[in-house]
Amino acid sequence: MADRRSEKALAEFVSEAQEIIDSLGREMLHLESARRGEEADPQVLNAVFRGAHTLKGLASLAGVERMARLAHALEDLLDDVRMGRRPLDGGALDLLLETPEVFGRIIAEEATDDGVVATAGAAESLAARLREAAPVSAAPALDLSQFDFGGEVLGVLTEYEEHRLKANVAKGLGLFRVRASFPVETFDQGLSGLQAALKPLGEVVSTLPAPGEVEAGAIAFDLLFGSAQALSEIQGAVGKAATVAAVPRADPAPAPPAAPPRAAPTAPPPPPAESRRLPPAESPEGTLRSASQAVRVDIRKLDGLMNSVGELLLIKTSLLKLAERLRSGEEVGSLGLELQRQGRALERRLRELQGGILEVRMVPLSQIFDKLQRMVRKVAREVGKEVDFHVAGGEVELDKLIVEELSDPLMHLLRNAIDHGVEAPEARERAGKLRAGRLDLRAMQLGSSVEITVEDDGCGIDEERVGQVAVERGLTTAQELPGLSRRELLNLIFVPGFSTAKRVTSLSGRGVGMDVVKNNIAALSGIIDLRSDKGRGTTFEITLPVTLAIVRALVVEAAGRPYAVPLNSVLEIVQAAPGDIRTIETREVLSLRGQTLPLLRLSWFLGLAPEGTARRPPHPYVVVVGLAQERLGIAVDDLLGQQDIVVKPLGRSLEGVRGIAGATDLGGRKTVLVLDIGAVLEEVFESGSGGRREAAG
Repeated sequence: MADRRSEKALAEFVSEAQEIIDSLGREMLHLESARRGEEADPQVLNAVFRGAHTLKGLASLAGVERMARLAHALEDLLDDVRMGRRPLDGGALDLLLETPEVFGRIIAEEATDDGVVATAGAAESLAARLREAAPVSAAPALDLSQFDFGGEVLGVLTEYEEHRLKANVAKGLGLFRVRASFPVETFDQGLSGLQAALKPLGEVVSTLPAPGEVEAGAIAFDLLFGSAQALSEIQGAVGKAATVAAVPRADPAPAPPAAPPRAAPTAPPPPPAESRRLPPAESPEGTLRSASQAVRVDIRKLDGLMNSVGELLLIKTSLLKLAERLRSGEEVGSLGLELQRQGRALERRLRELQGGILEVRMVPLSQIFDKLQRMVRKVAREVGKEVDFHVAGGEVELDKLIVEELSDPLMHLLRNAIDHGVEAPEARERAGKLRAGRLDLRAMQLGSSVEITVEDDGCGIDEERVGQVAVERGLTTAQELPGLSRRELLNLIFVPGFSTAKRVTSLSGRGVGMDVVKNNIAALSGIIDLRSDKGRGTTFEITLPVTLAIVRALVVEAAGRPYAVPLNSVLEIVQAAPGDIRTIETREVLSLRGQTLPLLRLSWFLGLAPEGTARRPPHPYVVVVGLAQERLGIAVDDLLGQQDIVVKPLGRSLEGVRGIAGATDLGGRKTVLVLDIGAVLEEVFESGSGGRREAAG
């Protein structure tokens, strides 16, 4: 590939192809939900057809022949469906919904550019099945000359537009001509508004320039429209924007004989091998992550960033002039006020620049929610279960890198919900439930955090079975088991290797999954919580920061060392009186406005001082932090202020230290560690104590 495409051209191809593939996946899901009986929604179907055609051309130009051949086969099947030669039945939909997955695997291979082609066999196999889905019916055999469209309208219609007119007539719908004129400079907005007003009432089959004269500076259009509504209803919907007239019937003419169904195309000879060798095995579906790391940006956002950079250059010039005046011997006192003013301006502009950059990195969760909808449909069919999947909050935005890392944990949760949670249709009926299990995926913005919920109405988690497995695997003893709280018992499913499955399937039962989910969420400075009611279902709640790039932090001191606490997890800061801190069953707690919170002394947790030896000021500062439903008071020695920080990774030797998210530079080459509040909460509540660890920092 390197000799065929430059690195820049490869990146552009991957980015554009990924966007088309994602769009295809979304439109195909809309195609299924908008299907009326065996007929597809024409507008959605056309959008999918155009996407396949565009992808075919793009892949051909880039020399990715296996993608071009698959897109061509997809385009042929879509053409059969849209031309009425094949119904959009379940078999056709299954084939269509397979294609985005294979396209995604192809583009992932192209992005790595390592010379390995593991998808050629899968692509050719799917293309062959698409070609074998032969037409099974003929298009409506109707003679449109029985209608008086006026002029030479029929002569300028495309084959597809003729087909749609015939399909509307075959269903007994009325045909109408909608005429409207708009100023030349705004005709596109006017035409779009008219089409939007008509869409709920029927199908806009064709838009043509209207014959005859129009007033100067205007352009007129005739829209051929099929609808079951009365003319008065249609006229009322468009108002004064257009005039509506029924297309009259001309003298009847004998219909031509029906054309026989088009024969199925024979499979072409095997394509020439691509320039790279195929390994012996196909790579299975392993991730829903996008192959492209590109983010499309509104030009107005870039304009805002450029304006901020321009203002920073002006401030730089002012600071250089101040430095010159200082070198020339001007009195320092007279420059102090000006220096302070420029410093405030610098801080303000840097904050604007930071906000603009973060905004550019944000992408909607719909990027992965759409892929997960296809995955849920596929998995449910594989295991023979009926699932009613509901998605909400796809418009909520997160940092692009968080969204990509989130795709695999969500995939695990949804697969487990289908395999373990939702019962078989017959079992649900015996339990008095609907045959189709309900599965919800929701996202909601909560200040600087986002909460993502995965909920099912299945059988719930069998707590008895969880306890039995925990004892069998030595995670607890039969004597200790009754003393575990319900929360502690349920959280055992996150222990590595834990599984209650009695058989291994292609989806689960290998003891791998839930611990990976928890670790991946923790790596994003998030926390996962769960609730379950036997026979009623299970809910997982994931709370994540909006971004990990640049965060506002509270700088605190413990045992003489500074640490940074991300402000997005800080709920409040209090100065506790001696009577507010008590010890209950060897654990310190804080009484705060009638509530009791677990208390953690940061110096003990980080192993900076032996337990009980750290200084205890009479009125210690307590930073109250929280994620999801968890709350914790962290006692520190001092508060050093707030600062914007850039979190940097610790490196391989320290990246496994729980409770530490990374490091940052506070200026003056002063490096401090950044606390991972999600991991701190997890460790404290799991251990049931202060969670003391080896020294860090």
